[in-house]
Amino acid sequence: MNEEYDVIVLGTGLTECILSGIMSVKGKKVLHMDRNSYYGAESASITPLEDLYKRFSLPGKPSESMGKGRDWNVDLIPKFLMANGQLVRMLLITKVTKYLDFKVIEGSYVYKKGKIYKVPSTEAEALSSSLMGLFEKRRFKNFLQFVAKYDPEDPKTMEGIDPTKTPMRDVFAKFSLGQDVMDFTGHSLALHRTDDYLDQPCLDTIKRIKLYSESLAMHGKSPYLYPLYGLGELPQGFARLSAIYGGTYMLNKPIEEIVVEDGKVVGVKSEGEIARCKQLICDPSYAMDRATKVGQVIRAICILNHPIANTGDVNSCQIIIPQSQVGRKHDIYVCLVSFAHNVAAQGKYIAIISTTVETGDPEKEIDSALELIKPIEQKFVSVSDQYAPTDMGTDSQMFISRTYDATTHFETTCDDIKDIYQRMTGSEFDFSEMERTKQDCFGDVE
Repeated sequence: MNEEYDVIVLGTGLTECILSGIMSVKGKKVLHMDRNSYYGAESASITPLEDLYKRFSLPGKPSESMGKGRDWNVDLIPKFLMANGQLVRMLLITKVTKYLDFKVIEGSYVYKKGKIYKVPSTEAEALSSSLMGLFEKRRFKNFLQFVAKYDPEDPKTMEGIDPTKTPMRDVFAKFSLGQDVMDFTGHSLALHRTDDYLDQPCLDTIKRIKLYSESLAMHGKSPYLYPLYGLGELPQGFARLSAIYGGTYMLNKPIEEIVVEDGKVVGVKSEGEIARCKQLICDPSYAMDRATKVGQVIRAICILNHPIANTGDVNSCQIIIPQSQVGRKHDIYVCLVSFAHNVAAQGKYIAIISTTVETGDPEKEIDSALELIKPIEQKFVSVSDQYAPTDMGTDSQMFISRTYDATTHFETTCDDIKDIYQRMTGSEFDFSEMERTKQDCFGDVE
């Protein structure tokens, strides 16, 4: 421990483990520590089920109907991977995919006037969907064709729209799309959580819809992927990558002090020893004096013994409740996974509801989602503070990640990783720099 490192990383959340892996691949000497005895920090998957009861201070033990405790791997934070998104690119380039198996999420649904409807995943589904009337379907098809052809390098594809100036509201108006279709497009395809995007330049929304369409085209049922055995497998995969490149890992390490001299980090003190470093990466819980609260997220982990009604009995899905449908400012999300993903006992399902807190009674805010998934066998509710760094690390060389938000995919997490990388190295994030050359000791990476 009493050694000099290029980078010390505190916390084994996904953001920290990916950065640890990248820095190790780049030839940096990395020490990675976590106060917990397990990988994942806030993005862990909890097993056995008894540990989840303890974590939420529930009295007693799981009932026998829950099966074996070890059959459960319950995510604390519900997220899926966009099939053509940034995290999948990171997994492929680093070959961390070799340690993981994925399944395609079986469907995406949207809530409208008390009912849920399948988000169309093919042109045929779009034409038969009861989400839109006949004429709206034609206009919507024209809009999707415009998005598909859109190329920021080719002005002819812009049809008079300035992507850096024209607000999205005007683009919808150009195609005569009504409020329902705007809701569905902005929230179920572009995956915006609020309606702020309507008055912002349309480029971001067009890119988001293209990402959704490209991800959907890769596997057909939905644009989302999910790893077998839960999201906790992701940080472990990147931790393994770091270890192959000489990274040192220590779990169960109490962090006594981040040592700062003349305003710059010089090391970390743990159990009386000091490991010295030039740069430090950590999640906000290790440096609360350099972070600020930016909001709260409520998450309700619900164990079910049935699929969600009106989804065609699928083993996995996402349901989006657009904020305008329930008189809110932020969307509510439901992520469903099950025994089919090796995260629950046979015949059991895990539905996780999440949204940004808006009132003093967060649980009441998710009533509409709880209603959709009833009956519920067991419920675990948490309200988590969200933090963002106040110290950008320019002088201190401490780089603090952002708390995981209420989105149900990892695109914002990847944006944070790229931002921290740029601040640490002074250069733009380049996916090719993550390309790995070393093999595992057992040669399981070609």
